[in-house]
Amino acid sequence: MEKKTLLKAEHIDKRFGITHAVNDVSLEIAAGEIRGLIGENGSGKSTFCQMLCGIYTIGGGTFTLDGKELHIRNQVDANNAGIAIIVQEMGTLSGLTVAENIYLGHEEPFMHTGIKDSRAMNREAQKLLDSYGFGRIKAGVMIDHYNFEDRKLVEIVKATYMKPKILVIDETTTALSQNGRLELYKIMDAVRADGRTVIFISHDLGEVLAHTDTVSVLRDGEYIDTVNASEVTEDDLKRLMVGREIGTAYYRTDYGQPVSEEVVLTVDGVSVPGELDGISFELHKGEILGFGGLSECGMHEVGKAIFGASWDRKGTVRLADGTEINDIPTAISHSIAYASKDRDNESIILNESIRNNIVLPSLENLSSHGLLNGRKLTRFADEQAKNMQTKMQNVGQFVSDLSGGNKQKVVLARWLGKGSDILVLDSPTRGIDVKVKQAIYGLMAELKTQGRSIIMISEEIPELLGMADRIFIMKDGRINGEFSRDPDLGEEDLIKKMV
Repeated sequence: MEKKTLLKAEHIDKRFGITHAVNDVSLEIAAGEIRGLIGENGSGKSTFCQMLCGIYTIGGGTFTLDGKELHIRNQVDANNAGIAIIVQEMGTLSGLTVAENIYLGHEEPFMHTGIKDSRAMNREAQKLLDSYGFGRIKAGVMIDHYNFEDRKLVEIVKATYMKPKILVIDETTTALSQNGRLELYKIMDAVRADGRTVIFISHDLGEVLAHTDTVSVLRDGEYIDTVNASEVTEDDLKRLMVGREIGTAYYRTDYGQPVSEEVVLTVDGVSVPGELDGISFELHKGEILGFGGLSECGMHEVGKAIFGASWDRKGTVRLADGTEINDIPTAISHSIAYASKDRDNESIILNESIRNNIVLPSLENLSSHGLLNGRKLTRFADEQAKNMQTKMQNVGQFVSDLSGGNKQKVVLARWLGKGSDILVLDSPTRGIDVKVKQAIYGLMAELKTQGRSIIMISEEIPELLGMADRIFIMKDGRINGEFSRDPDLGEEDLIKKMV
């Protein structure tokens, strides 16, 4: 039996300056289905959904929901029409409680004679959190108290508790641990079982095939095709995304190559209350050192501690020349780079230009007698951005306008321009398409051959196995296992040390 069309998009169009982000896209999505939406970074998939959800105004064309043409001016209009989105980056607001974030824009039931009943709001929000299995998150606590993943869980509750007709999930799984992903998959299945619809955006093609019914592909802002998930392979999807075959070179293929005995960084007895407990290790020249583990294992705090960004840290982080790294300026001036998992809030300045983001760590090097030359800064930024093949109008474009993969290229461009010798990369390929992943892995391998050292923190086991010379597995804030690069090393070996 053919399913009823719930959403119809006709000739949807959007331009940002000279960039044609979405070009005359038409497609239909049925009620009671999970529709995958894929494409390379910059293909237009997020822009398409953000127009549907009121984040961007529609440049041209129409959306029709359940037979009624939509006229959406903002996200509140979209919510009221039955459309909700969980965005890729941070979608909660600092300075508000968990409950206030959940009910943002829908506070009316808790308002009495113009006064908000916070106790009633907290009580109802806590019931929601408990019903989702997120009871450890407390409704009355400020959202800033919680980490990136917990804030994502709050967003899931916010987006789904009103049972929207269409739920858009934009790269959300990249912010979640395996347990968090499993909870999200359950919610997706429940939405479908209820006769409602999910639009699921992900760069993990295996995940897309496992959890969708159909998959639509965009390329360079244009609609390419829609296929049944059960009838295609990951390679089929890659071909549709890029219009050609993607080479087989992905992860490193070398094994048995000795790593230099030269130690460039020593971490000794580093502890952070509630996060790390006496971490010690050495990083060698030209080494890719991987850190993995389950959620809350402490691996993400390792990167911050090395970069001097953990203010309550104990223990020492010392370079080969004896310099101790206790703060961020010292780290930067001594050639240490850090790319956070929370890219939009900790690695880039969204409402600044590509140029200003790239030159920021290098201003001292680029100045002459304390003075900065604008043309020199622009040339430097343009060179670094183009070296990373950043898809942009020019370096004057705001970073907030870029796709996730191109934002990550800007992050890497700023540190490579600085000439950093030690790069701490936390989730370096989060929210990035397969072609850009391939490019970043190639870049990491090239940096290794140049003698630069990389600490790669990753929740993706294949990434650790494919790229690292050594792997440390974290558990409960401690190093629970160490593995050397080996073709016979498997995922199960690492998992045993995680649980």
